[in-house]
Amino acid sequence: MQTQKNNVITPEQAVTLHGLFLERVKRTPDDIAYRYFDMRQEAWLTLSWAQVRDQVACWQAALQREGLMPGDRAAIMLRNCPQWVMFEQAAMSLGLVVVPLYTVDRPDNVAYIINDAQVKVLLFETDEQWQALRTVIGQLGCVQRLVSLDKIASDDEPRLQCMDAWLPAQAVLQPERERKRDELATIIYTSGTTGKPKGVMLSHHNIVYNAYASYMIFPIGQDDCALSFLPLSHTFERTAEYWFMVAGVTVAYARSIPLLADDLKIIRPTVLIAVPRIYERIYNAIHTKLEEGPPLRHKLFTLTVDVGWDRFEYQQGRAAWTPKLLLWPILKHLVADKVMDRLGGRLCLSISGGAALPPKVSRLFLALGLQLVQGYGMTETSPVISANRIEHNYPASVGLPLPGIEVRIGGQNALLVRGPSNMLGYWNNPEATHAMIDAEGWLNTGDTARISETGHIYITGRLKEIIVMSNGEKVPPTDMEVAILHDRLFDQVMVHGEGRPALVVLAVVNPEQWQIFAQQVGVRADMPESLHDTRVEQQVLQRIAEQIKEFPGYAKVRRVLLLTEPWSIENGMLTPTLKLKRASVAVRFAKEIEQLYQGH
Repeated sequence: MQTQKNNVITPEQAVTLHGLFLERVKRTPDDIAYRYFDMRQEAWLTLSWAQVRDQVACWQAALQREGLMPGDRAAIMLRNCPQWVMFEQAAMSLGLVVVPLYTVDRPDNVAYIINDAQVKVLLFETDEQWQALRTVIGQLGCVQRLVSLDKIASDDEPRLQCMDAWLPAQAVLQPERERKRDELATIIYTSGTTGKPKGVMLSHHNIVYNAYASYMIFPIGQDDCALSFLPLSHTFERTAEYWFMVAGVTVAYARSIPLLADDLKIIRPTVLIAVPRIYERIYNAIHTKLEEGPPLRHKLFTLTVDVGWDRFEYQQGRAAWTPKLLLWPILKHLVADKVMDRLGGRLCLSISGGAALPPKVSRLFLALGLQLVQGYGMTETSPVISANRIEHNYPASVGLPLPGIEVRIGGQNALLVRGPSNMLGYWNNPEATHAMIDAEGWLNTGDTARISETGHIYITGRLKEIIVMSNGEKVPPTDMEVAILHDRLFDQVMVHGEGRPALVVLAVVNPEQWQIFAQQVGVRADMPESLHDTRVEQQVLQRIAEQIKEFPGYAKVRRVLLLTEPWSIENGMLTPTLKLKRASVAVRFAKEIEQLYQGH
């Protein structure tokens, strides 16, 4: 994980995101920039930085033919692939502003963003996406060119061209424009758990600085390889890839989440960026397998985690050495190495962000020897605010601020942030900008926090996501939901009770666990009425109570509604970043919720 110092690109040398790319091409033209799986050839292929530059030239020439002006907006709706990078770099070379879109977003939401940003060119991928876009094509009047990666037949849409016809066979990259660090680079629309999404305006310097500051605390290098699978439309992944560009790291694009386990073994990355859900999936898979195996295997695994955790605490300087640490080499060989091999066997650094990492999950991976650190940020801060350091890792915290980032606690214990990565503001929304950033430049994250004596930040709650019950008691629903989800019977959970006399829970059950549970209770899992059986509800309420026993007595769940259909982006219950749309769930199940409160 060591890099050559003269190979690292500073913000002063890069100035802009396209400047960063050009510097990387100049310094290491023959190094492998990207690995990807080619569907046509059914093989993993590579691209050097020089090859990427030559491809960017073709995209640049095609965009130039559209007669766009600096400041015009171009949108990308692709899965992670080299074309994502090529289109973005070509657009930025011409001074265009890039608007990333989620590939799985609902058509009406895509249309809203395209219109709000007045997008001129839209790049998408598949015929399936085209069929979805066709349902809102009448709302896309501002778009002058639609480009698809795949060949799509459409006689009734003159604006549509496939990539092969749109791109010239070859071109030479045009001399770059003047590098202006504070120029608008991108508009990223936040998920919009309530109301319409807001467009976060980030400058070139916002992202370049954040990427370089990330390198300063995690100095990765040319020998490293990162597996990319979080969507590039998410700021976390996008800035991470610029961090990789700063250091000259190779990026490999995973084929899909279902194939992630295979891709980890094929690519064998040294760096992994993920959200907690990925680590939770691996955690649950491990425990399911242990429960199916012999008791001795379970005991050996538990011993490995206990000894490994003590070793981690000893290495961090927070615990004394004990003789049982002598067992570690044997346990590492018998147990820990086998789990690490499932992740490719070469991971030197793994970062979790985007949501809180459950303590039991981080404990397991840290105990098994994975260098797992939790970080924290938001789109409005480009995105990283803080991260734990490998040598000062407090798993319950979200770490120390990045170099150059100031944090303090404001009113209502809100975490305030100031620094070079703070956004320029919200697109066409000065009121929301002023509500978020004060006159001194402090941005209110909306999260409550405390800062320890060591300087580590601990997120304690969310200012807006507080349920105020009719008796005036306040309950943090997100924290309760995280606790309830420790029970593997539940895949998704929502606590409800705003203005109500009591709390109720809506829960989507895990199909496999529901089968086992139904058999234990004595009901048929395949009968819909079993979900509402009083015996089922009583036992489920007991299980929920066990998970939330650390919460105050008034935070008691009185009723539960069990569901089998998962909440998804497609059915409007989740945002494109997989955050729960509370209002949408409440409206969808309004009748059932009222029935839960009857007679209370």
